[in-house]
Amino acid sequence: MIDTHAHLTALDDAKAAIERADEAGVARILTVGTNVEDCRSALSIAERHDGVFTILGIHPHDAGTATANDLVALRELLAHPKAVAVGETGLDWFRDYAPREDQRRLFTAELELAAELGKPVVIHTRAADDDTLDALADHAGTVVLHCFSAPHMLPTALERGWYVSFAGNATFPKAVDLRLAATQVPVERILAETDSPYLAPQPVRGKPNEPANVVHTLAALAQARGEEPAELERQIEGNAAECFSLP
Repeated sequence: MIDTHAHLTALDDAKAAIERADEAGVARILTVGTNVEDCRSALSIAERHDGVFTILGIHPHDAGTATANDLVALRELLAHPKAVAVGETGLDWFRDYAPREDQRRLFTAELELAAELGKPVVIHTRAADDDTLDALADHAGTVVLHCFSAPHMLPTALERGWYVSFAGNATFPKAVDLRLAATQVPVERILAETDSPYLAPQPVRGKPNEPANVVHTLAALAQARGEEPAELERQIEGNAAECFSLP
């Protein structure tokens, strides 16, 4: 199994979490950097663990302080062989931790960087569905909607062949709309993630999340779709390998 989105740098003990993931059958993890310093830390973890790869970007929350030099540094870090995607990047009108115009500028710059490097782009969007779709309208590269929670975006995602990644919130009892959305995603475009240490799935809700818990999200997705967990697991592994050009 693969966890396609985790923040290992935010865990108390990343090495122990990676070991527990391996024991749970989660052999590969994509860990995410959210600013230049965090990206360097994520790459350091990936260099020490064969099954860990990185998604590197500047989060919209940091858009207000991101500089041109940060984008230069990000481009250099993305040349690392274990850097498989740009992100997470996007728009967050819910928290509004950064000015919206700064978020838009940063999002555009990271989309251009992904296009230049030929890497997938991993999207964070919250309370900004229409503006996110507008920003992505001319982006021809591979798109991953991370921690999918915006059913309004699903028709466009399906039309454009984007990958749709579900996290632990899809297991919550009230998340009927997310499980319904999961049934509509083509089997070759579905992904699963933890977004560790956030959004622990229902069986471990209230505890810090970690990559081992992606198995609970997988089980919920398989049940919603009427598929065997083992078969969906193999499909998601193949999807992730295709999407992120994993070895």
